[in-house]
Amino acid sequence: MKDDEFRPKLGKIMSRGSKAGKRYANQLRAAINRAGGKHRRGRSTGIRTGRGGAAAALLKSRDRYAAFRQRRVMVKARFVRLAGKGMDGARAHLRYIQRDGVTPEGEPGELYGAETDRVDSKNFLERCDGDRHQFRFIVAPEDGIQYDDLKPLTRRLMAQMEEDLGTRLDWVAVDHFNTGHPHTHIIVRGKDDRGENLVIAREYIASGIRERAAELVSLDLGPRTDREIEQRLSQEMEQERFTSIDRHLLRMRDGDGLVSPANGDAFRQTLHQGRLRKLGRMGLAEESAPGRWLLDDNLEPTLRHIGERADIIKTMHRELTGKGLTRSAADCVVHERSGEPTRPVVGRVVARGLTDEINDRHYLIVDGVDGRTHYIDIGRGDAAEPTPTGCMVRIMARSTEPRQVDHTIAEIASANDGRYSIDIHLKYDPSANERFAATHVRRLEAIRRATGGVEREPDGTWIIAPNHLERVADYERQRARAVPVTVDKLSSLSLEQQVSFDGATWLDSELVSDDPEPLRDAGFGREVREARVRRRQWLIAQGLARAEQDRIVYRTNMLTVLRQRELNRIGEHLSDELGLPYVETRSGERIEGTLRRPVELASGTYAVIEKSREFTLVPWRPVLERHIGRQVSGIMRGEEISWTVGRQRSGPGVS
Repeated sequence: MKDDEFRPKLGKIMSRGSKAGKRYANQLRAAINRAGGKHRRGRSTGIRTGRGGAAAALLKSRDRYAAFRQRRVMVKARFVRLAGKGMDGARAHLRYIQRDGVTPEGEPGELYGAETDRVDSKNFLERCDGDRHQFRFIVAPEDGIQYDDLKPLTRRLMAQMEEDLGTRLDWVAVDHFNTGHPHTHIIVRGKDDRGENLVIAREYIASGIRERAAELVSLDLGPRTDREIEQRLSQEMEQERFTSIDRHLLRMRDGDGLVSPANGDAFRQTLHQGRLRKLGRMGLAEESAPGRWLLDDNLEPTLRHIGERADIIKTMHRELTGKGLTRSAADCVVHERSGEPTRPVVGRVVARGLTDEINDRHYLIVDGVDGRTHYIDIGRGDAAEPTPTGCMVRIMARSTEPRQVDHTIAEIASANDGRYSIDIHLKYDPSANERFAATHVRRLEAIRRATGGVEREPDGTWIIAPNHLERVADYERQRARAVPVTVDKLSSLSLEQQVSFDGATWLDSELVSDDPEPLRDAGFGREVREARVRRRQWLIAQGLARAEQDRIVYRTNMLTVLRQRELNRIGEHLSDELGLPYVETRSGERIEGTLRRPVELASGTYAVIEKSREFTLVPWRPVLERHIGRQVSGIMRGEEISWTVGRQRSGPGVS
């Protein structure tokens, strides 16, 4: 009814002359300040949201003297989205932090929680399924070596975080004692106790957690004494890395950028003078006038880089010494994030580890055939297959140039008003087939998901911009930041195992290659030279090679014979396991069956394809990993195979 209609006319709460509106605005700003938010001037009226803002603001306002004496704790934090492949990354991260060798006894890490010392990772992942995100923290007390067990400290920290954030937290943790600084990995679900998305204030993540952890450690071990503080600062004075003294010197600069270390505190003045003279010897500071120093503009990044490099060299020498290898400092090469190898590095893996545990960046130490030992940042751990110690690898810098597929797309689009589709492709190039064109669509889809640099219309047609190749180059550079190199495992066998192995090895492929890897007569290069000589003798004894005057002649089909020997041997072993006879697959044959699993041979990885009454072994492709247990088919072409998933003869190819 008309009598029920009600249309209120609302005035502006900040209208001129409205005292109530001004009081409301003042109350709102006060509430923002109490919650740890910041008022932003200008057009933007947004405020920072999230739990813990008030606690972070309170911690910032506490007594500076008490904070100075607190024990120091390093906290690294990462916000991880679980959409797409995020859950796969979460599973891999849990596996990694529970790996062997992280406890004081060298045992695998044990996952624990708030109430139990053992948590089933599978159950935790099931609870995480469907979550939008999760938080990952690393908590490392500077004096963590004084703790026999970090679990009580972690539980008290998480209980304090629950109080600060006003919600129960679902979390698991693992303690690591495999480095010089014991630390704890903590994973927190991105849900609060009401099942809503957990949003934590940026200020609390940046400083609040660290301050809470420092409070707890100081309660356990007592505040730092004057002697402890002075001893640590004295040690920092001569260090070739960025220190707390450097941070203080940067804050002391005047308007002209000069530092005057004069101070009423004799110890502080001596400390600053000594550090400035050390920086002067390093070329990072200059005394422009008596008692006045000019600091280098790049002081902090330079010192951080020097410190990281020194840590890397120490890591290399520790790993080499542990393996009984002696290498000079001149033969140790460091390829950092911005210095990936310009030439392929071939050699054996000495060690694999983490450069950045929170961001899952890994490194490899490779004893190269060039006689040098290489430290290489390989990026995300899940981007490279497992590389056990002693295996042979080839590492190359990832290309950031557009691929041939990108040039083809750009060429076809330029001839069709900036549009691309499978139909357009086949019309433009009648010699192409639908499966080949589909690879171009998959490439566009990958770029779209990662960057949004291309658009797809509802009918499946792609809009290709005139600068498509430039956008592709940006996409490849983005990928290279996460994974700067490609790691190819050449052989899972150690060099010594390859000398007398009855199968095709990396040594064999090098012996018959027209362009073998150049070997330096030093380090691992010398070991490979000696191994080649011994392998030649074994091949001659097997009748697969013969000596003619001053050269060795190898049988034309030597690699095929050796590869088939190993396949037959592994086939017999699997036949007993599966209860089915093994049959060989020849080039040109069609293979159909169920993909069971991969098996690793000296000559590479093969797929076990089970048919109704028999099984066979064919070359493996990493893309098959997600199709295990499904029906596949393909045609052998030499040593390669083009795969199709499903029973149908035409369908989504994975070649």
